[in-house]
Amino acid sequence: MTKYDVYLYGMTLVSTMNLLIGEYPEADTYGEIKESYILPGGETGSCAIALAALGCSVKIDGNFQGNKTIEVLNKYLVEKFGIDMSSVYVDPTFDGVQDMILIGTNTRTCFGRFGAYYDDVIKRWNAPVKEDIANAKVVGLDPFFMEQTDLVAQYCHELGKKYVTIDCKPDSFINKYCEVNVVSNEFIRNNYPNMDVEELFKMYTENTNGLVIFTFGSREIMFGRKNQPINRLKPYKVKVQSTLGAGDTFKAGAIYGVLKEMSDEDIVKFAAATAATVCSRFPFALNPPSVEMINDLINS
Repeated sequence: MTKYDVYLYGMTLVSTMNLLIGEYPEADTYGEIKESYILPGGETGSCAIALAALGCSVKIDGNFQGNKTIEVLNKYLVEKFGIDMSSVYVDPTFDGVQDMILIGTNTRTCFGRFGAYYDDVIKRWNAPVKEDIANAKVVGLDPFFMEQTDLVAQYCHELGKKYVTIDCKPDSFINKYCEVNVVSNEFIRNNYPNMDVEELFKMYTENTNGLVIFTFGSREIMFGRKNQPINRLKPYKVKVQSTLGAGDTFKAGAIYGVLKEMSDEDIVKFAAATAATVCSRFPFALNPPSVEMINDLINS
């Protein structure tokens, strides 16, 4: 079996991306579209592109693909970036997961059918293959596929593979065994709106030996481990074109940092700079940043 740097398990989809002139419009008004693209997206799809552009060999698995997604994903992920999709199942009865995103100056608004996707009696995602995980140096894990997500974490634990995850709860199985858990402001706001953020951070670190990172957009990043003081880092400043993919590529930067055995602080710096560099370009999938670009921002 082929060895590779990173195995990613999670959501890969096709996004119709519309960059607006100015802000997202109010209801019953008009908004002008500046640019439109149909490109790979999703937490795993975007992460895979970022890692491939950093020189990593990547294999992905997760949700089924379908008639309206596989051609775009093959064109970009496989042919352009050399990402291995051989474990991904293509369901001939399924269109695939798609979304539409409207991107304003400081906002991004996503429309999709994710509710229907998860409510369907047919669960259209793969069980992870243990051998795929064994053949990777590092794993990236999305928290979206229930018992199959936990199974990836279990396999990683059994095989001694480090994994980076995102937006899971502090008492979850995947937080328990992670190497890094990146928790976004959106997740915190939606799940713990009235909780003191430092108390919440402590809940996460008490339930894992891994590095916990809280991100807050342009505000200070919090990071640390169990029984350690909370550290903070100001995000890097760039001229923002689009925040689309910032969280997904922050995860990619963290995975790269784990792969390269960086210190905790350097992992956070590299992840933050990866996300910031992505925010300075649109569309990210056609122009992902290189290691040199990211390091230039860190050192600027």
